[in-house]
Amino acid sequence: MAPAGIGSRVEGVHAVSAALAAGRVRRLTIERGRKFEWLAEGAFRTPVVEVDDVRPLAETTAPQGVIADCDPITPHTLKALVARAQRSALVVLDHVEDPHNLGAVARSALAASATGLVVASRRAAPFGAAAFKTAAGALEQLPVAIVNSVADAVSRLESLGVWTVGLDAAADESLFGCPLFTEPVALVIGGEAQGLGRLVGERVSKLVHIPMEPGVESLNASVSAALAMYEVRRARADGPV
Repeated sequence: MAPAGIGSRVEGVHAVSAALAAGRVRRLTIERGRKFEWLAEGAFRTPVVEVDDVRPLAETTAPQGVIADCDPITPHTLKALVARAQRSALVVLDHVEDPHNLGAVARSALAASATGLVVASRRAAPFGAAAFKTAAGALEQLPVAIVNSVADAVSRLESLGVWTVGLDAAADESLFGCPLFTEPVALVIGGEAQGLGRLVGERVSKLVHIPMEPGVESLNASVSAALAMYEVRRARADGPV
């Protein structure tokens, strides 16, 4: 069965504006008296419902006076995600469970020229209003694949010609200067509590660590993903095309 679409509820000014630009908003709920640029310009014909306070209707704690009910975004298959780019630069999340981390990863990945995001269907942050709000529009543009098993997805990516590089604080090799980053590659980022799962760590092509000063706690998933994706971008700017 194909995974259900994502992003049917979007909240917050930037996230709703991006969904409107993508043409998938079915209905807006706004706070009475709020002035939004989209309404002033009359640039769309989306039905608008006015209420005194949107917060009782919201999923997030700070909806910024606007909620959008949307046509969902259809996820890609893993094969289709790889086929979208001649040289893949994917981010794979191994059970990242905080929706704010999910949204922040998506935003950083898109900014660093990632070609797609792979997320597990279980024990993972939902693609709900919180993730879309934190992503600030990135999830409207960044293709997403939802998989049943991250370990199986890693093996599948290898069969599709994509190297997989897992971030692990105990790895011997540094993230910086990894020779695989000029090739089609997927960065595999572990969850907040335990990092990479054992089977995922065993299946990736290579494990690397982010160099850190002694005694400093590990970085969270979104910061680690941002550092890693920008290192991929740097390597590709400096290395062979």
